[in-house]
Amino acid sequence: MNTTAVRATARASAGSLPGAWRIGLLRGGLEIRQFFRLREQVVFTFSFPVMFLFLFASIFHGQVRGAGITAAQLYVPAMTASGIMSTSFQSLGISIAVERDEKVLRRLRGTPMPPAAYFLGKIWLVLFTAALETAILLAVGTTFYGVRLPTDAGRWFDFAWVFVLGLTACALLGIAISSVPKSAKSASSVVVLPFLVLQFVSGVYIAVDTIPGWMLDVGALFPLKWMCQGLRGVFLPDSAKVLEQAGSWEFGRIALVLAAWCVGGLALCLLTFRWKNRRDG
Repeated sequence: MNTTAVRATARASAGSLPGAWRIGLLRGGLEIRQFFRLREQVVFTFSFPVMFLFLFASIFHGQVRGAGITAAQLYVPAMTASGIMSTSFQSLGISIAVERDEKVLRRLRGTPMPPAAYFLGKIWLVLFTAALETAILLAVGTTFYGVRLPTDAGRWFDFAWVFVLGLTACALLGIAISSVPKSAKSASSVVVLPFLVLQFVSGVYIAVDTIPGWMLDVGALFPLKWMCQGLRGVFLPDSAKVLEQAGSWEFGRIALVLAAWCVGGLALCLLTFRWKNRRDG
């Protein structure tokens, strides 16, 4: 067979392969099925934020002075934002580090699968679990804590872009931080510690009006603080603005910061992501 025929055959074979979007969708379905096969992981993922919401709402159950809301209502959007970051940043940071250490990534890289398909599969998993966890938290908040769902399209639009931008930024940061752990054993410690600190300085566990200003300034450097603030603006009445550091929801600034983190997170992924461990060369 001459060279021209070989090239034609190669092009025909390549053309018959499904594209990255198609493979990414199939991988997403596989990732979701694998996730739900691990019952302990499913129970922990969806019950953890609900349990914390119940604990904090029970401990701090009175009215928030001057805000026209209860402390329990204040925790619903905060725990929702934390849940979004948990299913994206924490989940991807740990799972990808484990797959790299177990040489799963190395084997996948040796297949004809487009590299983008692997990440698309992870994004589908993150999108599905984050949407389900958000729905559960909002159902608990509206049923037991008197949180009212928005009745106008504008607030639902705000919810949509805060959710999408926040999820994207946190997912990209999760992919980036997955390259930091040297082994699967250290992945949880490396990823969970910064996430835990951010929850305390971003207004998840402690009301923003009681956090020292310098801590809020530190939290403002990262997406979680802005996700919390944006979701409070969606699900809480305008009277709760008095609790914010700037005295307003600042939706414009929220959009800019989250969009900036999407760009910055993508840059970090491109610069740091590896298919192999450092010790494998």
